Amino acid sequence: MSHESSLTLRECYAHARDGSYGFFASNVTHFDILVGLLRGSASVDSDIVVQLGEEEAAFFGDGDPALGVRVFGACLDTFAERYDIEVFCNIDHVHLPDSFDFLEAALDSGVPDSVMVDASSESFERNIELTSRAVDSVNDDVLVEAELGRIAGVEGSTETPADEAFYTDPEAAVEFVDRTGCDLLAVSIGTQHGVASGRDLDVRPDIAAEINDALVDAGHDTALVVHGASGLSDERIEELLDAGVCKFNKNTRYQYEFARTAADFYHEHEDAVRPPEGVDDDRAGFFADSDWEPEKTYFHPHVVSEAARDRIASVMSDLCELTRSAGKTMHADK
Repeated sequence: MSHESSLTLRECYAHARDGSYGFFASNVTHFDILVGLLRGSASVDSDIVVQLGEEEAAFFGDGDPALGVRVFGACLDTFAERYDIEVFCNIDHVHLPDSFDFLEAALDSGVPDSVMVDASSESFERNIELTSRAVDSVNDDVLVEAELGRIAGVEGSTETPADEAFYTDPEAAVEFVDRTGCDLLAVSIGTQHGVASGRDLDVRPDIAAEINDALVDAGHDTALVVHGASGLSDERIEELLDAGVCKFNKNTRYQYEFARTAADFYHEHEDAVRPPEGVDDDRAGFFADSDWEPEKTYFHPHVVSEAARDRIASVMSDLCELTRSAGKTMHADK
């Protein structure tokens, strides 16, 4: 587990479902985003689920996803110790069958509290077969999230055209959980991965509610998940929480906030970083032959990183309020 705790992610989701609150499970594409997410959650006493996909793991591992999971886990362990909240890690969108090796490496690392396996592009029967194989490969301490239905947009290197997306059928959801034993189910209700999220989408909270009711009637305590949540309105989030959704995947928003913060910062301080017209761009000589010189106050990487961290923290604290997880940390229950 990425955070040593007497509490489990299973207990955390059960508590959330009982309390009608949820989490934005946040993908981490950069170290500064991780710090911002932890700061923001801790500031409002909310537990947190952070996510790492294979491509993100490769970034942290300088091209080696298996190494990246271990590096990320070590960072998460160390940081989690300083905050009075529960910190959990999900390995996101392990595409099956192609990424079984990565799944095995991630599980061997001991880092994940849950893994999200994605065979949604396969037929229903093949999805069940591959998901069941993944469920059989984990121990009881690691939750398995699966996906049923197809969500439009780009997730990593995988793109699903809008005309190939479809809503999840409640009866099929019950059969899928019956036959796979997955712990969480990502459902397709009209959201969309990527930067197009929120544009002309026919989001259907009523379908999520129907799926949740069908699963409860069948005796399943399966947490529902919505992917592509970066473009959802506050009203839609509230409706989905009431419909039984307790995990919302968010990634694109943080990437934009990181880039926008850096862009705004360097635009504002461009004169301190780039030489003015008429001054030779003497990077190697560090402008020794010029009266102009850059200002370290603004080009030191820590300065823009701190701005990005603060922005991500502010965004995350607001999102915790939105999903009603603020003030609900289970850390005090240990």
